[in-house]
Parts: sequence; structure tokens; C-alpha cells
Amino acid sequence: MDLPTPADLKERRTELELTQSELADYADVSQPLIARIEGGDVDPRLSTLRRIVNALDEAESAVMHAADIMHEGVVSVAPDDSVREAIDVMVTEGYSQLPVIRDGRPQGIISNSDIRQLDSESAGDLPVAEAMREAITTVEPDATLDEVNAHLNHQDAVMVVEDGQLQGIVTEADVAAHIS
Repeated sequence: MDLPTPADLKERRTELELTQSELADYADVSQPLIARIEGGDVDPRLSTLRRIVNALDEAESAVMHAADIMHEGVVSVAPDDSVREAIDVMVTEGYSQLPVIRDGRPQGIISNSDIRQLDSESAGDLPVAEAMREAITTVEPDATLDEVNAHLNHQDAVMVVEDGQLQGIVTEADVAAHIS
């Protein structure tokens, strides 16, 4: 069994964005003891180390990631589809926006507001590529809920991508459904 080093413990604590005091509270030890362990000034007893590692494990399992809240089986359109087809899909599925996907890779997003800005006479015949917004936000599946939330402050949706391939999408509604 490999025991974590003081540097391992500190790195894990900081990745979880925990203060020494918070970790101490979770592990039922003192904050100065956490500081001394992380500084390498003291070797903790195995039972103390176990409590600290268990506290880190619990904190880690409480962190939500994009993969936990994303909507899979994403309904999308292709850049070559017509705007009329995109409208039909949005109406049928009840969405106000759709990812634009080519070969599994996000190309952009098209929304009702994008379509409203088009010349209404010929809008339906245009390819989606001419109406979509190419500026999209993507995150990896392990992005934290805080990271996703920060993106949603500026975007309507965040696409979850792994190795360039769309895995899912997260909207404000998805985040709201998972906040307790």
C-alpha cells in the first residue's frame, strides 16, 4: 500500500479547493496538524492519515463534474442542413437552440434568436452554417460544476467534448436541476 506524501495531500486538498481548516474539520483534526503534515514537519499516525484521506475522498465525491450533469444523446443539426430543418427540429423537440455538429465534432450553435435576425423571405432555405454562431464553449467531461457555471454566465450552453467528439451539452436548466 502506497501512503500519500505530504505533497500528495496538499496537492489533492488544493485541487479540491479546500482550505487547511476545512480539511481539518472534515477529518476531525486540528488545522495546525494539517499544516505540519503538509509541511513535512510531522509524520502522522496511520489512523490520522486514514481520517485525512477519507475526508479528501468524501470531498472529492461531492464535487460535481460536467459528465455528471450533461444532457447526453444531443439533438443536433449539420452545417449543411437548411435553417427550415433546424426550425422543425427545434419545434419538434422543444429546444430553443441546437448544436451544429459535423462528424461528431461541434461546429457551432444555432438558436431562435440567430434565426430571427435573418431576412425572413429566404431564411428557411439558407444552410445552417450561414446562420449559426461559431463561437462555442467546450469543456472536458471532468470540468467542475463551478467551471461550467462560469461559462454559462456568458454562453447559452456549454458543449462537453472529449477527444474533439461531442459527448453532451449543459445548459442553465441542467445546472439548476442539480443544485440543491
